[in-house]
Amino acid sequence: MSNLEPDPQETLCGGTVTVIEAPTSVMLPGHDVPIGKYTVVRRLLPHRERRMVGAWCFADHFGPEDIGSGPGMQVPPHPHTGLQTVTWLLDGEVLHRDSLGSLQTIVPGQLNLMTSGHGIAHSEESPAGHPPGMHGLQLWVALPEDARAGAARFEHHASMPVLRDEGVTITVVVGELDELRSPAQVHTPLFGADVALAGGAEVVVPLRPDFEYAAITLTGTALVGGTPLDPGALLYLGSGRESVTLSAADETRLFLLGGEPFEEPLVMWWNFVGRSHEDVVAAREEWAAASARYGEVRGYAGDRLPAPPMPTTRLKSRDRHGNTS
Repeated sequence: MSNLEPDPQETLCGGTVTVIEAPTSVMLPGHDVPIGKYTVVRRLLPHRERRMVGAWCFADHFGPEDIGSGPGMQVPPHPHTGLQTVTWLLDGEVLHRDSLGSLQTIVPGQLNLMTSGHGIAHSEESPAGHPPGMHGLQLWVALPEDARAGAARFEHHASMPVLRDEGVTITVVVGELDELRSPAQVHTPLFGADVALAGGAEVVVPLRPDFEYAAITLTGTALVGGTPLDPGALLYLGSGRESVTLSAADETRLFLLGGEPFEEPLVMWWNFVGRSHEDVVAAREEWAAASARYGEVRGYAGDRLPAPPMPTTRLKSRDRHGNTS
């Protein structure tokens, strides 16, 4: 999914807000952002008070939405650099096309993971004859220096490792939990899991004290370490935890994400994650010039997304301690 804002602002990933190196519960409300003509998402990351969680640098929650009488998601071909996109559905279907030639429909319980490396382009749309509902998450993962200029890659995983207990189903989307390991290939120590709770269910999820974590409720109301969490906000949990207790009075779905704090300075603008103003300018200019860097998305019935104008001020990269470069 793309950032389709016509005037995107600079996002200082890993910036002036440092990792809280102790358990905490900081509620961060999201905000609504239109994606194309037909879809509105709740943007939970980046947030002015918490720009990243581990290498997770972007989180959009879309739906639940009735698209039975409309076209649903329609995101035209657009570029990415320096990141991975993670698409996770609770309801509906999304058709992914990219400039590698990938053509893949994703449904709930499956994972699409696209690694941009130096550059890739893709589109996302609700296919013809799509189901009436749409609900899910789109997340971005910042790539470290040794991977951000590498080759682009696309992975589709039709089944994911699942842990089931009484009233609890945990799907390991990224990373590992107990003996379960996701097949997704990531480039920094990272964790992401979908947790479904029946009414009255409770589970204690083991965590790594060296990771920072956050939770997003998708349906219902979750109790995360005793803090109520409704859809529309992200609950930042800090680091130093060995476990977190998740529970719900009624049927609830949430997503738990975490990772090793990301130390590299970043700047994120539009659909690019770079290290400097010059990185972003070059990425934008090459997309505007239709250079070979991004390739071509074939088969989408519409025009590619034009690049918005650059900001009038110079973009600055910052590390998570607030140091500029």
